[in-house]
Parts: sequence; C-alpha cells; structure tokens
Amino acid sequence: MAHIIVVGNEKGGSGKSTTCMHVATALVRMGHRVGALDLDVRQRSFGRYVENRKAFVERTGLAIPSPNYMLLPELDPAQADPSENPFDQRLSAAVALLEPVSDFIFIDCPGSHTRLAQVAHTLADTLITPLNDSFIDFDLLARVDAETGKVKGPSIYSEMVWNARQMRAQAGLRPIDWIVLRNRLGAQQMHNKKKVGAALEELSRRIGFRVAPGFSERVIFRELFPRGLTLLDLKDTGVESLNLSNIAARQEVRDLVTELQLPGVSVNF
Repeated sequence: MAHIIVVGNEKGGSGKSTTCMHVATALVRMGHRVGALDLDVRQRSFGRYVENRKAFVERTGLAIPSPNYMLLPELDPAQADPSENPFDQRLSAAVALLEPVSDFIFIDCPGSHTRLAQVAHTLADTLITPLNDSFIDFDLLARVDAETGKVKGPSIYSEMVWNARQMRAQAGLRPIDWIVLRNRLGAQQMHNKKKVGAALEELSRRIGFRVAPGFSERVIFRELFPRGLTLLDLKDTGVESLNLSNIAARQEVRDLVTELQLPGVSVNF
C-alpha cells in the first residue's frame, strides 16, 4: 500500500504547500511514484503549484519529473452511499485511484478545520505540521502560561491528531509518525527562538511528535512558485551555478527528506 503523507495544521502561511511540493518532487526525482491531493478546495496552493509546473513543461519542453496530481473526483449521487459523508467518499475515491500507482501519496490540508482535513489526518502514516517559529504559531499546538512559558495543555488541533491516532489504533493501523517543522527560523540564536525551541521539546515529549528544522525565510521559494519549480530543478532549467543562499536552501530540502525517515527512501540528491 502507498505510504500516505499528510501536511496539515489549522493556520495559513506556515509553508505547507512549499513543503509538499519540494518533498514530493524530491521523491519523484529519486525514482518513487508520488501521488498528490490538495484538500484546500478554494485556494489550492499545492494544486496550483503542480499546475504551474505542468504549464512550464509544456511551454519549455523540459522533461522535469512531477508528482501525479489529481482533483478530488465528483461522485455520481446515484452511486453514493447516503449513510456516508460525501466529502469522505470523494477523498476515499481519490486515494483508491492513486494507491495502485503510487509509492507515496501527499495530501495538503487547508489552513482551517474542515471535514476533509479531519478525515485526512486519520489516513496519515506520516503527518508533517509546519509552523512559523513563534509563539503565535506555537498556539496551534498548545496553550502556554504567559508568565512562566510552561505548557498548560494541548490545543484543539493537537487533540484532533490524538483522536486520529486513536482511530488508527482501533483499526489496527500503524501509528502516525508526527513531525513538527520549525519554518522561518531566524539566523541568530535569539532569546525567543530558544524559548520556542524549549517549549516544543517539552511538548514533544508530552504528546508525541518529533521536531525538525524546516525552511528558512528565502525569496527563492516565492520566486519559483509561478513556474512550478523547486530548488531541485534549477540545473535542469539552465542555472549553471547556485548562489550560497540557494545551496543552503537545497540542503534544507535534503535534510528534511532525511529527517522524515520515509520507508524505502535513501536520500541521493
């Protein structure tokens, strides 16, 4: 069966789509078959990223590898099960179509609580939760005492992940490997950065996730989106040499893929 990677949290602007596209492209480049779904049915940043890539390939004729992206299928009402939520059925149908032709399936969730996102979390073999490195985004995971900085308790999102884990355990499925990414880390070892790091480490022990460094704030990530490209594609497009910032960013992608510890993946890019 395909290994399902869900990228989710309940806040926008944390780098979910950038994470999806770079990791999915890295896996395709390593020879893995990768399916892709975007559950943000309004904004579809991940879907737009892949569509931009397809348009770039058609325009330039460059054969750059891409994940196999598909829209959620529309179901015939006559064949739908009236006892099941229609969104559940559409997601199940999409996964069923991708699974036979995929080693990995990426599911990008919207930056809000939706029925689709909730169901997707129960499907996750690996869950990636990107957050910006601040206590504003830390609030996504837990409530913190303003005076002491101590964690007071899990957030609604953390409780949703816990419920997803319980449902998988009851179904006899493998546990979710939950990774929290610290995106937009500052270059300096600032006091707030250390406090966020300490709070994440404490919370990781309490509710069971791994902490990993994600992507720094770099202009290159925003510049590549309109063409659907990633840092791993630059040499294919005629860029002979990368500047130091781009080299560092590519290393961040390599480090992240290594940190995910996905089955059958040996990082070789």
